[in-house]
Amino acid sequence: MTGQGEVLTQEQKDALEAELKELEGPRRAAVVEAIATARSFGDLSENFEYHAAKNEQGLLEARIAKLRERLHNAVVVEHETDEHVGPGSIVEVADEHGETMEVTISSVGGGVSTDSPLGSALLGATIGDVVEVHAPRGAWKARVLSIRRV
Repeated sequence: MTGQGEVLTQEQKDALEAELKELEGPRRAAVVEAIATARSFGDLSENFEYHAAKNEQGLLEARIAKLRERLHNAVVVEHETDEHVGPGSIVEVADEHGETMEVTISSVGGGVSTDSPLGSALLGATIGDVVEVHAPRGAWKARVLSIRRV
């Protein structure tokens, strides 16, 4: 979500914090040890192990930076009821032709993103609402049939 941060449930935020703790602790220590071991093999210019460990360190530090940024900008939402669609909702919708589908709204992954055309159209909707989805292939309408939590 541009400008206002990523919408997360408390459970999603806790999962990201746990991943960050693992990456900054044991994973970072393992990479530092791998670099030190590879360095002991001698000539660094042709040392595959050293270059692989340094590459892994770069990927690890990039992931840590991304997680820190996401957590810093996160907006935690709590849903006491299943009345409104939000992150963590499982929503059954019907299109204009009566075809139904069930989607999980997620701001982290593993479902329909809150930033996607369908996800952003459904945010805040209640059962019975008809939302207009502005997708790249054209706009369409969806009626919210049911809402439940993961």
